[in-house]
Amino acid sequence: MATEKKSFIIRIDADTLAAIEKWAADEFRSINGQIEWVLSDALKKAKRTPKKKND
Repeated sequence: MATEKKSFIIRIDADTLAAIEKWAADEFRSINGQIEWVLSDALKKAKRTPKKKND
């Protein structure tokens, strides 16, 4: 079963967005995919990865 995704608005300065766009392009990801990856990586490093729900 696919994970449910929620949408939200993010405000980000133009220079940061440009850096994320370039990074995403370098790794063949969408901007959204890159932001998800960065957040997921930060959660892992902080040992705050959410626990998976049992179906």
